[in-house]
Amino acid sequence: MPEYLSPGVYVEEFEIGAKPIEGVSTSTAGFLGPTMRGPLEPRFITGFEQFKRIYGGYLPADVTYLPYAVEGFFKNGGQRCFVARIAPQDGATMSGAHDTVNIEAAGPGIWGNRIAVKIEPGSLQPDPESEPCQKIKLTVMYWDVPPPTPPVDPTDPSKATDPNRRDPTLIEVYDNLTADSTSIDYFETRVNAQSNLIKISPLEKDNIANPSKKELDFLSDTGSDGSPVGLDDYKGRMLPPLPDGTTHRTGLKGFAEIDEISIVCAPDHHMIQTLDAELITDCTQRKDRFAILHSNPAKDNLAAVANIRPPQDTTYAAFYFPWIKIFDPRTNQEALIPPSGYIAGIYANTDVERGVHKAPANVVVAGATGLQFKITKGEQDILNPRGVNCLRAFPARGIRVWGARTCSTNTLWKYINVRRLFIFIEESIEQGTQWVVFEPNDEKLWARVTQTITQFLTTVWRNGALMGTKAEEAFFVKCDRTTMTQDDIDNGRLICIIGIAPVKPAEFVIFRITQYPGGSELEEI
Repeated sequence: MPEYLSPGVYVEEFEIGAKPIEGVSTSTAGFLGPTMRGPLEPRFITGFEQFKRIYGGYLPADVTYLPYAVEGFFKNGGQRCFVARIAPQDGATMSGAHDTVNIEAAGPGIWGNRIAVKIEPGSLQPDPESEPCQKIKLTVMYWDVPPPTPPVDPTDPSKATDPNRRDPTLIEVYDNLTADSTSIDYFETRVNAQSNLIKISPLEKDNIANPSKKELDFLSDTGSDGSPVGLDDYKGRMLPPLPDGTTHRTGLKGFAEIDEISIVCAPDHHMIQTLDAELITDCTQRKDRFAILHSNPAKDNLAAVANIRPPQDTTYAAFYFPWIKIFDPRTNQEALIPPSGYIAGIYANTDVERGVHKAPANVVVAGATGLQFKITKGEQDILNPRGVNCLRAFPARGIRVWGARTCSTNTLWKYINVRRLFIFIEESIEQGTQWVVFEPNDEKLWARVTQTITQFLTTVWRNGALMGTKAEEAFFVKCDRTTMTQDDIDNGRLICIIGIAPVKPAEFVIFRITQYPGGSELEEI
């Protein structure tokens, strides 16, 4: 209660009625898999070119399909995703000293051995001959393949025609860095926040570097790839803390810290035993994301169509068959890849254009040039009831997603859009009602909660996500003494019961046609 201790006029603000609930995003995907290079902590990506700058380009299919999946995601309308690089725990990170700083690669792997640096006086350095420099210029270079030995400095104009010159894949330049930790150009803060290649730390306090060595310096060959990735690497682990104390997690543990992710995809899950089950378990336990799975080409084929099934019964995943063919820029030939990344892009694009309540089906798979198998109607008659979503090629209509079912045998949850609609509503209500916690648990609060959720669900209904010609037919919200006992109230529990009627996709469109005798009155059928 406010205090009134002296005479005067007091103006106060207070809140009544509902607080608006903002719908959460459902179109942000999370991709897991090995990459050519890059950090292990998940990074936010908004385009395939950005992915290549951070993680490198395509790799052979027996290593990973991740770059193809991310490219397919953006080709099919996806706009935002997080990427978690998967690397083995026994992989080593390149680390080496240059003058008075220690520089290490952004992540483990032999790729770090192809990083070179060059330190020289900064363009704003008053006296280039003074040591130590107050401002320096740091150039970081990386080659996808080892450069010639000895390397030719590509930044040296006099070497422009050198026959041994090979330009680096990536160059980063940081000019006028300083050792002053209070400056916006402090070398450790600026480089570590911007670089996709290195992390830097000082070896000597208040001294950034002695730029007397102006030639390229390949720091060390201590980076190694380690053993092949396994299930534990996908599960994730805690990384050592950075010099500033920041900690990161990898893999699925890293994704657990990112609420924005609502679609999970590991395009190599067929290569790792039980990884598909791990993805399903993670989504089921968190209840705020949905996994996209695909068939295993080693065992799923039309000769054994009777045995093709989703890996397990779940409402938090969908299973797609067969694989798709694309044009592979790495080999300039047609390649067979899993469809899951392309499907994730269709999910995201459908959510944005139509809404999460629209089934992500009957949509052309952009970038697909063919299919591993041509599915017939008879074969889909067997697969569809099992929860196997087929990709089919239709004359003059292209290659389309021709299924919208989860991996569940529960008829209440057999459609993808129904499960994802509930994820959207539950997550939105959870985030939009955090203000309720520790409020006085009485009739006034119950009324505000009811009004808040009712207004949100009314908007959802008006957007076409719920059945009914009236809001009362589409949902109900109850929060009163019929939903709570006195024991619940005494123990601090507020219980609200919500019922919604989701729209179901028109999976089977049936037109019944009969002959109509012209001129006579149509009898009621």
